[in-house]
Amino acid sequence: MFIAVPVIPNIGANVKWIQNGTTIAGGNGAGTGLNQLNNPWCIYIDDDQTVYVADYTNHRIVEWKNGVTSGKIVAGGNGAGNQANQLNNPTAVIVDKETDSLIIADSVNARVVRWPRQNGNTGEIIISGVSCYGGLAMDGYDYLYVTDFNKHEVKRWKIGDENGIVVAGGNGSGNRLDQLNNPCHIFVDQDHSVYVCDSNNHRVVKWMEGSKEGIVVAGGQGAGSNLTQLYGPFGVVVDQLGTVYVADLSNHRVTRWSKGATQGVVIAGGNGSGSNQNQFNGCIHLAFDQKNNLYVCNNNNHRVQRFNIDPNSV
Repeated sequence: MFIAVPVIPNIGANVKWIQNGTTIAGGNGAGTGLNQLNNPWCIYIDDDQTVYVADYTNHRIVEWKNGVTSGKIVAGGNGAGNQANQLNNPTAVIVDKETDSLIIADSVNARVVRWPRQNGNTGEIIISGVSCYGGLAMDGYDYLYVTDFNKHEVKRWKIGDENGIVVAGGNGSGNRLDQLNNPCHIFVDQDHSVYVCDSNNHRVVKWMEGSKEGIVVAGGQGAGSNLTQLYGPFGVVVDQLGTVYVADLSNHRVTRWSKGATQGVVIAGGNGSGSNQNQFNGCIHLAFDQKNNLYVCNNNNHRVQRFNIDPNSV
């Protein structure tokens, strides 16, 4: 049975993060070594700060334990392909603790696979025919949420069913509130509202359960670098206060949007494209651990960074 309760961060409104990040995965240039990543696309943080990385161009999922200098391949890693032991540009990974398995968006193969987390050599196809370029989430009721980049929609699937139910978009590409334009990563809250990074509309949109259109909760003012704008947002997390955290890809920054806010606040990056500890080059995904430290998947720098809580802000 597929059951996993979504983890909703509990982050105080005044919390800040130290501006220099620590590289905790990759950071040794693009490559296939176990101490390297190549265009990492998505991260999942486990309870013990273990990081699972969708290592896009290496066609593998890599597990990095806290404090180690190299990772361990836990899925794929056998070249690009569509065999049961292969992945082709994985774009998302989450952990299903009920079955101790990884759920992986295998983008070029247009499928979602389940892979045993311990000593797994092959994956099992659980959804096919979906172009998921990032965008997997789960709730506590046996449902998996999957974005379809090309169909401009998000569907909710019950594992084993042949067809999912559209819960966001599904009305073609466009910028109306009932439409999406190349949706990427998503987040599902405790009320089953789906927050969608609507990348080519440069906004994050909240779709409440059963609604026919979304509500813009970040951006929506066209592509740009003003604090009212986003530029190709790719990753999103929402905390218990309803604050929205956005991986603002082409602005190379992470911004925080308080509930109801019309502009965001930069909490990491925002110092131009670069490889310094306070810079990103393609800020593609983000996550928090149980201590509310911020993790950022830095695609073109081939690394994952952790930004620790500033103790003076707590």
